Amino acid sequence: MEKPKKVISFGKVFWPSLMASVVVLTLLVLFFFVLFGSLFTGPEPFAVKDKTVLHMTLSGQINESSNSEFNPSSFQMEQQIGLSDILYGLEKAASDKRIEGIFIELDGAQCGYATASEIREALVNFQEESGKFVLAYHKGEAVGMKQYFIASAAKENYGFPSTMFEFGGLGAELMFFKGMFDKLDLEMQVVRGSNNDFKSAVEPYFLEKMSDSSKHQIERYLTSMWEDIRQTIGDAKGISPADLNIYADSTYIRRMHDAVTYKLIDAVKYRDEVMEMLVQHSGAKDAEDLEFVSFEKFARKKFENNQKIVNGSSKSAANIAVILAEGGVSTTGDGLASDKITRLLRQARLDEHIKTIVFRVNSPGGSALASDEIWREVVLAKAVKPVIVSMGDVAASGGYYIAAPATRIFAEPMTITGSIGVFGVIPYTGGMLENKLGLSFDRVSTNKRSVLTTNKKMTPEELQIVQDEVDYIYDEFLQRVAEGRGMSKEQVNVIARGRVWTGKDAVSIGLVDELGGLKDAIAYAALEAGLESPKVQYLPEIKKEPIQELLESLTEENQVSVKQGIPEELLEYYSKLRSLENYVGIQARLPYELKLD
Repeated sequence: MEKPKKVISFGKVFWPSLMASVVVLTLLVLFFFVLFGSLFTGPEPFAVKDKTVLHMTLSGQINESSNSEFNPSSFQMEQQIGLSDILYGLEKAASDKRIEGIFIELDGAQCGYATASEIREALVNFQEESGKFVLAYHKGEAVGMKQYFIASAAKENYGFPSTMFEFGGLGAELMFFKGMFDKLDLEMQVVRGSNNDFKSAVEPYFLEKMSDSSKHQIERYLTSMWEDIRQTIGDAKGISPADLNIYADSTYIRRMHDAVTYKLIDAVKYRDEVMEMLVQHSGAKDAEDLEFVSFEKFARKKFENNQKIVNGSSKSAANIAVILAEGGVSTTGDGLASDKITRLLRQARLDEHIKTIVFRVNSPGGSALASDEIWREVVLAKAVKPVIVSMGDVAASGGYYIAAPATRIFAEPMTITGSIGVFGVIPYTGGMLENKLGLSFDRVSTNKRSVLTTNKKMTPEELQIVQDEVDYIYDEFLQRVAEGRGMSKEQVNVIARGRVWTGKDAVSIGLVDELGGLKDAIAYAALEAGLESPKVQYLPEIKKEPIQELLESLTEENQVSVKQGIPEELLEYYSKLRSLENYVGIQARLPYELKLD
């Protein structure tokens, strides 16, 4: 006998559904009430208590200026700390009586050695000027060379017992594509300045290994940088640079215990032991009583507040403009875009309160046309007020072009600069498309060169036309440098030819005036302009909407990136492929991307 079907009453469906809807609606109302209430009241003010210890991690990319981007998939602000913020934060922390010291736990800081050197020097100055402590702790699977180089500034360095310690010197690996292009029947038609044998950016397209010129310049600047690193660490630890070289050659230092044996680290300790040391240093009652504040958050807030004060009152009008220019040179878009930088240079030039300009350049170069646009604005600015260039990790090729007319040029010893040369690349895709895909092409035109296409191989006559254009731009590059540096074109040509130099070597050949970082350049600018009370305005100005500040305050200090799980190498290659979109016209660009650890 079939059982009767159970009938669910209307009440059992309606009332639970209604209650669930009411709960969801109430939560949404509360969420938007809190959200919009915060927008009107603003985020809670950033407060620092007595006996605070600043916790420095420097995780991720360190740019010239801080950047915050909203990630809709995680509903968080992804933040990157800027060098300007770090330097200013250390300066303010030194004079802040509420701050007892700094605890360093570096977490994959990504920057060049010039930036690392500026941070390190600022940490040394913080200790010497304030008398406060800086304690560094190394943990994780392995400690990299750059991480240790920065943290070695601390008077106390400790490490986790099982952590590996990488101390093997510097090296570089380049990838060459010719073999792959041959298999694809793809040919890159390369044109360099006639004597630009050091301009090796295009070598991977037609060679299978480095040329003698390329290998020579890489060996030279790696050796120069390694000398500076060994000297800096050796001075801090009382070890001769020669001994440090032996340690690296012989791989004596592999684990944290080895680092203690060879006096790079003071002792191995577990983190709870380090916390007890911080308790004693800070005067806290116990580990639970320690007042930790993110150094990155402290630095960003101090930097932003200072900019608001300088820009918000005519009584405190800035008299020094620091223009931050970073990335590949292009006419528009992200990075060092001429449409943005020329506008900032013009703004600083026309501002009667601004007495001097510090132009911070961190760029491998790029578009020759965009470089020339920026060069012109630097020349115009220099005609009415001093323009002091401060070079970051790299200021080469187009990055040097825009720096050449400056009143004075500062660079770190490990800055990569020079690379005075140009190149052009015209791919020939016709063979690949015909042989691999069976495609063919036919053309009709009124003149011999009416149809410009990568599907037709260039004739010797056409290649010579491109060569002439490249040589013309190179000759103009030489002239620009000669005028800016007070040299003859022939003198510049001897040290140009696309060759890359370190900042230290660049001083000896006349491409750079003085070794020093951003703070040194600002101090020089203030002194030369006779400013008794220098007030610095950074450009572009920091402008944040209330919603952005709210989301930043809601983001946890140690947030997990949505990119977690994706290999870093793939992310880097994707970024490189995206950057190719800006390769338009003849390039004045650094031969390769440098990643030294």
